[in-house]
Amino acid sequence: MRAIVTPLAGLLALAIVTTAYATEDQTLLSASLSRAPGNGLEALRVTYAPGESSHPHRHDRDAYVYVLSGHIRSQVEGQLLRVFAPGESWFEPAGVLHQVSGNASDREPATMLVIFVGPAPAQSSPRTQSR
Repeated sequence: MRAIVTPLAGLLALAIVTTAYATEDQTLLSASLSRAPGNGLEALRVTYAPGESSHPHRHDRDAYVYVLSGHIRSQVEGQLLRVFAPGESWFEPAGVLHQVSGNASDREPATMLVIFVGPAPAQSSPRTQSR
């Protein structure tokens, strides 16, 4: 029995650590744009765990990204790879490949504010006020 308990305890500990370091995306605000029918604004707070990064991807909306804490590695198609510090920002046009996006540190989390503007995504309960 002891031989089974020890590996099980190790797996449970790994699951707890893994959960603590998962990427966290939190919607802060979602609103329709009154002067651009069918379009909206969505603000997200995204936190990368230490050493974490996302796969290359594209967004169907324009994105403004502002680093709140930590350091973010980012490379948008046609631009050089950069590491952005708190207070720095960049713009991603809709449809452009985001080749690199991740935490530049393997010890500290990194958090950014992402504001999407474009076709409103389908949502069950839009937030029109920040938290």
